[in-house]
Amino acid sequence: MNKKIAVIGGGSWATAIVKMLCNNSSEIHWWIRSETVVEHIKKFKHNPNYLTSVEFDTSKLLLNTDLKDVVAKADVLIMAVPSAFLKDALSGITKEEFKNKQVFSAIKGIVPEHNLIVGEFFNTEYGIPMENIGVVTGPCHAEEVAMEKLSYLTIASQDLNNASFVASKLNCRYIKTTVSDDIFGTEYSAVLKNVFAIASGICHGLGYGDNFQAVLISNAIQEIKAFVDVVHPIDRDIKSSAYLGDLLVTAYSQFSRNRMFGNMVGKGYSVKYAQLEMNMIAEGYYGVKCIYEINKKYKVEMPITNAVYNIVYERISPAIEMKLLTDKLS
Repeated sequence: MNKKIAVIGGGSWATAIVKMLCNNSSEIHWWIRSETVVEHIKKFKHNPNYLTSVEFDTSKLLLNTDLKDVVAKADVLIMAVPSAFLKDALSGITKEEFKNKQVFSAIKGIVPEHNLIVGEFFNTEYGIPMENIGVVTGPCHAEEVAMEKLSYLTIASQDLNNASFVASKLNCRYIKTTVSDDIFGTEYSAVLKNVFAIASGICHGLGYGDNFQAVLISNAIQEIKAFVDVVHPIDRDIKSSAYLGDLLVTAYSQFSRNRMFGNMVGKGYSVKYAQLEMNMIAEGYYGVKCIYEINKKYKVEMPITNAVYNIVYERISPAIEMKLLTDKLS
C-alpha cells in the first residue's frame, strides 16, 4: 500500500520535516493554519516565518488550511504543532475521522490540562490504538536540517513496521534514522530534555560555567532514567542518542529555544517577558508543570525538574533556587 503522509503544523520543526520528506516522496500533504502563509509558500517556495532558507519543490506539496480535509486524505499524520495548541488545532475533528490513521508525534511536549504525552492523548481522546501511534525524536535541530548538516532521528512505535515506514520517508543524505519500540520512554525523555535545557539556560544566565553544566546534565540524564523507568519500565539504553543525545543537543545548542528561554530568565527577565521576546514556543515551560503534576503520583526524586518548576511557576529567585540545587547534585 502506498500510504499518504501529512505534516500538521507550520513552524520550524514542521518545515524541517517537510523538507526531509521531499527527498523521498512525490506528494506531501501539509496543513498550515494561515492562508497567508500557504499562499506565500505557493508563490515564493519557502516558509516566510521559519527556516526561510529552505526552498521547496512546491509540485510535491499539497498545502491546505482545512485540517479535516488533510486528515481524510492522509494515512500517516506527523503532528508538529506546539502541545499547548494541539487541542485547539484538532477542534472539530472526531474520533471517527481518525479511524485507521497512524499518528506520529514530533511535538516533544505534554498536552496541558490532560497531563498526557501526545501519544497517550490520541489514544485516550481519539481511540487510536497504541500500535498506530509513534514518536519522531532527535537529537536533531530544525536549523541544522535546513543547512543539511548530518543529523540523526529515532522513530519509535510499538509496531516497528509503522516506525520503519516513517523512518524510510525521513532518511536521506543528511538524515540517518533508527527505529525503536519505546514510545513512552522516548516521548517522556523528549519532554524532560526541554525542562533540563531551561535549567541549563538559567544556569548560563546566572554565570555558572562549563564545569557546573557538565554536572547538571550528568544528573539530568539520571533524572530522565529514574522517571521513565518508573513510568514505563522496559529494557532501554538511556545512553543512546534518542535519550542522552537529544538531551545534550537541547541543553548545549545555540539553536535550543528552551535554553534561550532559560538564559533570559537566568539573566533576570520575567517569564512572561521571555516568552514574549521569543517568536517560538519553549515547550519546556508547559512540560515542567505537567511533569511536576504527573510526578505527584510516582514520587520520583527529581531535584532539577523541581527547581525549574519553582523558578518558572512559583517565581522563586533563580539565583536562590539554583544555589539550593547545587547542594543536591553530585
